[in-house]
Amino acid sequence: MVPRMVEYEKQGNLAVLTINRPDARNAVNGAVAQGMEAAIDELENDNEVWVGILTGAGPVFCAGADLKEINSGNALALSTERGGFAGIVLRERTKPLIAACDGPALAGGTEIVLSCDLVVASTDGRFGIPEVKRSLVAAAGGLFRLERVLPRNIATELAITGDPISAERAYELGMVNELCEPGAALDTARRLAERICANAPLAVRESLRLLRELRGIQDDAEGIRLSGGAMATLMGTTDFTEGLTAFIEKREPNWTAS
Repeated sequence: MVPRMVEYEKQGNLAVLTINRPDARNAVNGAVAQGMEAAIDELENDNEVWVGILTGAGPVFCAGADLKEINSGNALALSTERGGFAGIVLRERTKPLIAACDGPALAGGTEIVLSCDLVVASTDGRFGIPEVKRSLVAAAGGLFRLERVLPRNIATELAITGDPISAERAYELGMVNELCEPGAALDTARRLAERICANAPLAVRESLRLLRELRGIQDDAEGIRLSGGAMATLMGTTDFTEGLTAFIEKREPNWTAS
């Protein structure tokens, strides 16, 4: 049987998505892009799964695009219609996705990380967009998303030198949420996911949606209007009643994502 290029493993209310091409440093080819799209479909469609973790098999999270595929004229195969590059960088999602990097995430690998909502990295991790070293540009989001999570001058340095930064430096600058020892990224990401899963899943999704929608909005009144609309949506759910009832009864809530 041909191994699935992006494995999907359900673990309670979370799912682990693993790029499974370690012999090629998890470089993105057509099979990885299609596998990523399929795995995200599973994540989004399973009502029992509230949070996803994305990691890579072996010592490298992802080395980016498979340059042999690009050189062979197969660059378009590295993207999907709904997800763009690697089936993820343009993919619309409702559930939080945590990148768990226990090794380097470079070029398109960094762009995959930037497509996630939170980042956990071990001290073996590195991030960078070295495309200029091969007369390319970071065309899958790196040139504008890095500046959202790093100071402008640091993002510019990465873009025009092509040199990476360590996970420690990325943590200091706010790109990485949690830093851990080598080999512990996935377990650390699971603990972070469990903290999210303790909350009402629909409220988490509405909050995540609002965070994305409100980026760049300068009008406070518009922000309040959109936030009020999200609150009105939640007030019609079973979990809204459960959250209030559990508080009054001094017990832990039993969320159903409904």
